Amino acid sequence: MHFTLTYNGQLPSSSNAKVKHDIRRKLHPQLKELWRTHPALAHSANLVTRNSGEEEDSSDASLLTDIQGNDFASLVHPRQYLYAELDILMLRPEAPGAVISKAGDIDNQLKTLFDALRRPTDQSEVPSSWSPTPDEAPLYCLLEDDKLITKVSVETDRLLILDANPKDVQLTIRVNVKGTTATWGNLGMIA
Repeated sequence: MHFTLTYNGQLPSSSNAKVKHDIRRKLHPQLKELWRTHPALAHSANLVTRNSGEEEDSSDASLLTDIQGNDFASLVHPRQYLYAELDILMLRPEAPGAVISKAGDIDNQLKTLFDALRRPTDQSEVPSSWSPTPDEAPLYCLLEDDKLITKVSVETDRLLILDANPKDVQLTIRVNVKGTTATWGNLGMIA
């Protein structure tokens, strides 16, 4: 499965739970639309709903994780034997090749991004002030864990927008979902 996510905004090199969660929330509508429209996912609503009676290790078991009373749905999940490869284009309002920028260094910016692409690991990563909107129940995330990223390619270039905030970036994230094992549950998702 191949698809593209986009993000426009700040991507600080050092961040807290609120910053990462804000990025996660901005990516949520795109992932929700993917679940709604992709042929392999559109008929898999059972994977993102609460169903009792399913075995936890079943490939048909829900992919939801409850954290602080809120559900998070991860697309790339070890239960589905999936992993992800990312090809990232990062546009920043400065000359290409500037490893250290006004927004911070690229490697720590990527760490912030990877943390935002995965679901929170515990309640310390969910801002206590956050209350999901009805549209955010569940909140869709790309990854169950950022350890499921097996390949990353990053290209930086100049963001050619006049008077752009020097701390803003525009990201184009091409995602390639692959599987370690083909199962009936992931057959349409693996490349």
